[in-house]
Amino acid sequence: MSNASRDVEKSPAVAHEQVVASDSKAEQRRPWGLEWRSSIWFITLIVGIAITTDLLIYSMIVPIIPFRLQEMGYDGVSGLVGWLLFAYSGALVIFTPPIAYLSELYKNRKIPLLLGEAALIGSQVLLMEAPSFWVMVLARIAQGISACVIWVVGLALLCDTVPEKIVGKQLGLAMMGMSLGFLVGPPVSGALDQRFGFRGPFILGIIVTAVEFIGRLLVIERSAAEREDPSFTTLVAHNHKDAPRTPAYGAVQDEKRQEQEPHQPTTDVPNSTALGDAAGDVVETPTRVPSRAPSRATALAPRQQSVQLPILRLLITLFKSPRALSAVFLSLSYGIMISSIEPVLPLYLQSEYGLNVSKVGLVYIAAVVPSFISSPVAGWYADRGGAIVSTLVCLVGALPFWGVIIVQVNLAYFIAMFACLNLFMTGTISPVTAEFAAVTRSLDGVGYGHVYGAFNVAYGLGSALGPVIGGQLYDHVESSKGWLALCVFNAALVVVSVAVTVLWYGETTAVQRLMRVLRRRRLTQKDSGNAGPAEAQASA
Repeated sequence: MSNASRDVEKSPAVAHEQVVASDSKAEQRRPWGLEWRSSIWFITLIVGIAITTDLLIYSMIVPIIPFRLQEMGYDGVSGLVGWLLFAYSGALVIFTPPIAYLSELYKNRKIPLLLGEAALIGSQVLLMEAPSFWVMVLARIAQGISACVIWVVGLALLCDTVPEKIVGKQLGLAMMGMSLGFLVGPPVSGALDQRFGFRGPFILGIIVTAVEFIGRLLVIERSAAEREDPSFTTLVAHNHKDAPRTPAYGAVQDEKRQEQEPHQPTTDVPNSTALGDAAGDVVETPTRVPSRAPSRATALAPRQQSVQLPILRLLITLFKSPRALSAVFLSLSYGIMISSIEPVLPLYLQSEYGLNVSKVGLVYIAAVVPSFISSPVAGWYADRGGAIVSTLVCLVGALPFWGVIIVQVNLAYFIAMFACLNLFMTGTISPVTAEFAAVTRSLDGVGYGHVYGAFNVAYGLGSALGPVIGGQLYDHVESSKGWLALCVFNAALVVVSVAVTVLWYGETTAVQRLMRVLRRRRLTQKDSGNAGPAEAQASA
């Protein structure tokens, strides 16, 4: 047998050995825990913990700053505290646009998250050891920058990882961190301050932040996972193999898609495993593709195809979109309504029911607990029934409770009505943040970092305006009608928000959907009317 024939006989074996060697090198190149470190559940957990940490530290530090300023010998403490709050909100608004733009420009989420966490640790050290008021101002600015990172880059990271089918539910789960941070922060801060002094709450905050920093280090972005091992992919499978893999972000968009697009045949992805129950839940299935692995250029192709708009064109694109502007307005109004009641509620409870500081904290706890239900449920329904329906249910549900909490019956009645109000109000933010993700998919050149930057600016402005509006209404309305004036103002803002939601919110607005239903009904009636004479002539 010739040498050439031997080479031909050996070639399949040699090729197999080369494939095995290539796979073994790929396995060596894969980082430890690649599957779970880039998985949906882990990214959602880390973003949720980051939101919890941000609000926990905020709610722990703010109550003890006035006493620290008094110990340092300052007069006019209330005004100085106001400037410290303004420094935080100002940093939040000013630094959000560049952080959002750079995050999308360089397509990197992990490094900004780590830098933001370092800024949060540094801000706590500065506040704890600040020798003067201006050092405390610098510390609050650093804390505001850190908050920019988590609310912009963190939410963008979550949307990068989560399939469109379940983005609302995962955002709702992450948003539970807002309620958890506000729930735990004040009582823990008071207890630590009494037991260990002024530095106690800061030390706990630094420890929690350091632990969370480790979690951020473990995160592997989806794009980074593909670069490390191009043969690794994560498939979003459905229970039913023949189900089309189209973005199913709400019933309204599905209806429009069915009318405007022809039916597209679907292709099954080989070697995918469909998991879940009979309800058709979306699950994540890590899959190794044994065939030819995609090249690094192929793995990076989707990101290279996206166009990065200049800042001016980006702003014009967002301002020209009624859908984006409506989501921005809802974020602004939500920030105003939630924060306007914060400086007023303790004074109202003290004057009307004689509650001290500790009992006011118990009222806050009773009000926050229902939000653990409303936030994930509202996000879950946004994925299935649409963000419009979920947002309208929360807004309309909250409207009557702004009126009933004006009525003075007894403390138990107030706590129950205030809890119901928070149940609906806190549920609003989950579908709104999910709608921002949908806006990204509808506008060319607009990334998740851009839209969540707009969300952060709007919510930051609302949070800055809210306490000012609430305090002025409560203090300056005659005949002790400040609480009534504040509740009426917020109820009117809810009505305006409902109008914005109905007219401009969503891919297909509620008004457009209603007009479509009426048009179909008229066509159906016309067809039935024309069919009547035709049947009569046929019978004659």
